Amino acid sequence: MTFSKNEFGVLQYPPGDVRRLFVLLAAIDLLERPTLSAIADLTSLNPDEIDAGVARLHEQFDIQIVKFGHTYRIESWGDVLKKTGVVKRMKNANGQG
Repeated sequence: MTFSKNEFGVLQYPPGDVRRLFVLLAAIDLLERPTLSAIADLTSLNPDEIDAGVARLHEQFDIQIVKFGHTYRIESWGDVLKKTGVVKRMKNANGQG
C-alpha cells in the first residue's frame, strides 16, 4: 500500500492506523522543541489527536511521555517498541531506508 507524504516527507497513514502513533512518537523524539504546534506542523496530525495519541502510547505501549509547559519529552520507551523501528516508520512505511 502506498501512502502520501507531507511537505516534510512524513508519511500520512490513515486514521486508525497504529503507525500514526509511531509518527507522533518519532516526532517527539526528533524535534528539538516538541510543542503541540511543532509536532502538528511536522507530522500533519490534527492538534486534537496529539494529546489523545500520547495517552494511547502510554496505555497501549507503556511509553512515558511528560509535558513540561508546552514541550513534550519521552521519559521511557517502555519495553514493547524499539526506537529505531518506530522512527523508521515516519518516512518509510516498511521501515527500511
